[in-house]
Amino acid sequence: MSAVMRRLPPAASLVLALLAVPAHAAAPAAGTVLAADYPRLQALYEDMHRNPETGFQETRTAARLAREMRALGFEVTEHLGGTGVVAVYRNGPGPAVMVRTELDGLPMAEKTGLAYASKAVATVDGVRTPVAHACGHDIHMAAWVGAAQALVARKDQWSGVLVFVAQPDEEGDRGARAMLADGLFTRFPKPDYALALHVTPAAYGTIGYRAGPAMAASDTLEIVFHGRGGHGAAPQLTIDPIMVAARFVVDLQAVLGREKDPSEFGVISIGAIHGGSAGNIIPDTVSLVGTVRSYSPAVRDVLIRGVERTARASADMAGAQAPQVTVRDGLGPVVNDVALTTRLAGVLTAAFGDRVSVNPPITGSEDFSEYGKAGVRSFYFTIGGADPARVAAAAAGGAPVPGNHSPLFAPTPEPTIRTGVEAMTRLALDLLRR
Repeated sequence: MSAVMRRLPPAASLVLALLAVPAHAAAPAAGTVLAADYPRLQALYEDMHRNPETGFQETRTAARLAREMRALGFEVTEHLGGTGVVAVYRNGPGPAVMVRTELDGLPMAEKTGLAYASKAVATVDGVRTPVAHACGHDIHMAAWVGAAQALVARKDQWSGVLVFVAQPDEEGDRGARAMLADGLFTRFPKPDYALALHVTPAAYGTIGYRAGPAMAASDTLEIVFHGRGGHGAAPQLTIDPIMVAARFVVDLQAVLGREKDPSEFGVISIGAIHGGSAGNIIPDTVSLVGTVRSYSPAVRDVLIRGVERTARASADMAGAQAPQVTVRDGLGPVVNDVALTTRLAGVLTAAFGDRVSVNPPITGSEDFSEYGKAGVRSFYFTIGGADPARVAAAAAGGAPVPGNHSPLFAPTPEPTIRTGVEAMTRLALDLLRR
């Protein structure tokens, strides 16, 4: 990510600079709300980090955020789309602005060694697994609550409706759809604008954005290869689906290297292979799960057709029956409205100066795209969360900074949360200004 790698001003300077917008005489001075409440946000962050929950199991997390928002005066609805939370704050006529955070953690062990590291476990698909906030959703939740606090404290400066959405199962790509299907845009004010942020391993204090396609489309592949099981000592009497699956994974890369336009982005990744139970048994079936990512619909079609054809060819070479190939729950790309992005990038640049930069396209995917597909003008941006010294050392050839989904991913809470609060609050104030 092309972020400027430099340290933030001292915390005291940051507090004084926070939200330095024209204020009514009766309103709190700029920055005093966050200065007073930051310890509570840090405590909230540590609590979320210590107690992560996986998709659609985020009951404790959702209840905690619902309490926070009720205390601020929001009208709160729980259990939308399963475990989702919608908090609405009406403050006169004007547009509706949605601010989204995610609730879920990841089914993986944390290895950061933090004093508040997660030791949580959950049952996922019938298997007990550790859970960690290794993607940064805990940072997002703290910034979400902090922005709500700052906006309520400055309600004399804006007019309209805040729709704060805490969404389940972002990692499983099902949460946004579940909330929309449960009436997010019919039971509550449909937003004119939707905002979301994501922490990255860039230097803390930096902000990135991109107009137009900002994140890739994603499709989930589920493939089952069928064979004929038997004894490992007599493979001639079997059809080995492990061999078929192994051939498929290797041959699949030819689709990327020889069928996709080299100038276009496209990635196929197989993330899980399941098959067999013992070293001396050739199983009947092997299943694979993976993703296809792209920006262009034309490239997506090339890749999916290539997956299907390569899977059939791999099975046919072994004399096996045709595999089951399923493409599930495709997400579109996150697309930042160009006019809105131009406007809000100016807001961020005015506030943060050369700490704001244009991101390259992000190859990951996000179901925040579902809100844009539903007709809401959207803006999705990133905030750095790593010590600038570590980022600079990594750029000079040192140890890489652990990124999202790493068991070592550990954003620096302060000033990362402060940056998220300030950025999100400034954007909402601009969209809702009187």
